[in-house]
Amino acid sequence: MSRFSYIRPNSLTEALELLADPSCRSKLLAGGTELLVFLHHQEGPQYDRLIDISRLDELKTIQRSGDIITLGGAATFTEVEHSPLVAGAAPFLVAACHSVGSLQIRNQGTLGGNVVNAAACADSLPALVCLGAEAHLASCRGQRSLPVEELVLRPNRTQLEPDEILTHFTFPIPPQGAQTAFIKLGRRNAQSISRLSMAVLGRLDGAGRVDLVRITPGAATPRTTRFTAAEDLLLGQPVSAAGLAAAAHKTAEIMLSITGQRWSTEYKEKAIVALAEQALQRVFLDGQANPV
Repeated sequence: MSRFSYIRPNSLTEALELLADPSCRSKLLAGGTELLVFLHHQEGPQYDRLIDISRLDELKTIQRSGDIITLGGAATFTEVEHSPLVAGAAPFLVAACHSVGSLQIRNQGTLGGNVVNAAACADSLPALVCLGAEAHLASCRGQRSLPVEELVLRPNRTQLEPDEILTHFTFPIPPQGAQTAFIKLGRRNAQSISRLSMAVLGRLDGAGRVDLVRITPGAATPRTTRFTAAEDLLLGQPVSAAGLAAAAHKTAEIMLSITGQRWSTEYKEKAIVALAEQALQRVFLDGQANPV
């Protein structure tokens, strides 16, 4: 393990100043669940100092303002999972956070870290993208925000600059009557890395037609994104098992158009159809979804 210094700033401003210091190569420490694995496997030192932001209250906010929910970047999976605000506004995000690792990992791991590490299997990403969540970034140069869907470019690569901290996420509360579902497929039932996951948000109008639908697979493509072409098959249509099945098959078609044929295609094509169809049925037919 390489040698480095450690510092715990007392404020976000201090953390940003430390991160901007050109005399030192710094890396942020929040939950540390990814970093500690990296420390044991890196070939050589890539930074001189760890900046511990895990206890900054400014980064742990979970609050509602009007129809907007704010989640701090250093909020842990456990804190998000146990928040009545999040449970009421986005129950599938609660389900996604609950699916992460073990209790110990959820107690330490953070929502912001899950996004900025940008693993293809990151459990929170499909739900956040499905919600249209915005990531808010800060540096000594100023602040900016962009959709989570745009922040993550591909596995382990984001638009976050070296001197920036992801301070918080915001997302609008889905409209009244919306239902959500999150399903994760792994090699085992607990402490499993996602092989595929699926987040779906939807609503029917008074006539039984789909007036809102968002379909976001996880670990299916290099970049987590909504599959709008599959959504378009359902939008404005009366809900039916056949229509949901068609959208599920379209989901697989979109995945293959992005990834091409690979060694895992035979398995993943069938699996993603099943996941999409099951999630869509929960939201639109079965009454097993999580109401907003």
